[in-house]
Amino acid sequence: MPQDAGKTGQTTADLASRRCAPCRGNVQPLPAAEIEALAAQLRDWAIMTGHHLQKRYRFADFRSALGFVNQVGEIAEAEGHHPDIALGWGRVDITLWTHAADGLTENDFILAARIDQL
Repeated sequence: MPQDAGKTGQTTADLASRRCAPCRGNVQPLPAAEIEALAAQLRDWAIMTGHHLQKRYRFADFRSALGFVNQVGEIAEAEGHHPDIALGWGRVDITLWTHAADGLTENDFILAARIDQL
């Protein structure tokens, strides 16, 4: 089994190959067991208070970090799922959660995996 395979046997690449589902109201956050199973398929994303995902990416300079932010923005627009992004010199912090659910949904894990492929 690949190193990035989670408890479900899926990998980050499997998760990244999926598309975010449109939120159509009455969205429920995932239960803790599902969050853990999906998180096991990601690399270095922290689950914060069971409510959101967070990761810091490091870069050699501001220009590289900005280029990454622009790539993340393109993916976010294509998926209709938008992270909070903090840009600084040599770093980008990304925070994901589904506002309509006030917590984590499968979309957050799909977007995290797609961002990791950049």
